[in-house]
Parts: sequence; structure tokens; C-alpha cells
Amino acid sequence: MRIISGKHKGRRLTAPKKLPVRPTTDLAKESLFNILNNHYYFNEISVLDLFSGTGNISYEFASRGTKQLTAVDGDYGCIRFIKKTAADLALDITAIKSDVYKFLERTHLKSDIVFADPPYAFTLEQFERIASIVFERDLLTADGFLIIEHAKETKLEHAPYFSFSKSYGNSIFSFFQLPEASNEEE
Repeated sequence: MRIISGKHKGRRLTAPKKLPVRPTTDLAKESLFNILNNHYYFNEISVLDLFSGTGNISYEFASRGTKQLTAVDGDYGCIRFIKKTAADLALDITAIKSDVYKFLERTHLKSDIVFADPPYAFTLEQFERIASIVFERDLLTADGFLIIEHAKETKLEHAPYFSFSKSYGNSIFSFFQLPEASNEEE
């Protein structure tokens, strides 16, 4: 995997092969950050990275200047890799080993961006539960985005707070936001 922009632009990172992950492709990640670049100054936002895996998305935000960054994953090997990589690159990432749903149920962390990249094999109900908890617990700022990465076979357009989606190969980014924020976008 490669960091696309920021102070570590071009830096290649190699995760241990035994981690149970499917990193976001460089093309999809670059496209996602092009969208976000039109909405945010990265050094002014807070990000919650769920199902963070190798930390690919977290490193990209941190390299671009995001200081309030929390990565959550249930796999100890993933969290260990994120902590080591963040320390090696002097990136300010808080990595937490936890079941993502349990974390969401008990956290009071409010973020500008909540990014979730769960396993593509999740059921529709598991994907929808992420959005339900984020909005029920009021974990987004007023103009924040929940972004869920999923396979094109998973359809989330009907879910509450769905705003729009972007497709990159087999990967789809579905964006969710509060109605007041989506009205401002129009």
C-alpha cells in the first residue's frame, strides 16, 4: 500500500501477510480523498476509522495533517501494525482494539468523518447497523460524513441518511449525512 499525499507522499508500507484485511486500493483511496478535499481542511477535522485493518485510510488522513484520528479494529495484529507504523512515521493515530459495534455503542467521540470499511461479506443488516448506531448516538458533527466502503453487490441507497455514492471498480463508497448538511450541499 502507498500513502498518496501529504508529508509521507509516495511512502510504501508493507503489512504482514497474515492480517485478515482487504486494503482499499490506491485508485479508490485517491478518488475518495479528491471528494473529501472539496469539503474539508484535513488539519481541522477529526476522523474515526472503523474496521481499520492495516490503517491504510488512517495513514492517508494523518499524512495530510489530521491530528484527531482514532482507528478501531477487532484484530490484535492489525492494531499492533497500526501502532508500530504510526510510531515509525510520527503520526498521531490512536489505535484501539475493540469490536467495532461495541465501541460505537459506548463511545462519546464525535467526528467530522466516520469511515467504515467492514468485510465485504457482511450482511446488509450488518452494514445498516453501522449507520444506525452512528446516527442514533449522534457521533457525527453537523456537517460530517459517514462513509461506508462496500462491494457493488451491497445496496445501501435505501438506508436512512444516505446522501450519495461513488463507484471505483468493485468498491463503492456510500456517503451518509444529516439532512441539514445535505441541503447545504445542493
